[in-house]
Amino acid sequence: MPYDQSLDVATFKETKEFQDTRITVGVFSYNGGAKKLQVSRENRNQDEEWRFAKLGRMTKEEAKEIIPIMAKALETM
Repeated sequence: MPYDQSLDVATFKETKEFQDTRITVGVFSYNGGAKKLQVSRENRNQDEEWRFAKLGRMTKEEAKEIIPIMAKALETM
């Protein structure tokens, strides 16, 4: 069965912007299933548009900003 976006419910979502990147922390439940934490990155391209990018690693500055958001997200799970 293919992915159906209408079945993916966000119960928490917060985004933190940095210079040319932003990181979003969310809690999602697909089709009434278990709540799961998602962390994703988007980078701004030359046209000032946001594009999804593999999160991979975070700088110390990013981690300091994102960890408290992750803690808030955990409270909703």
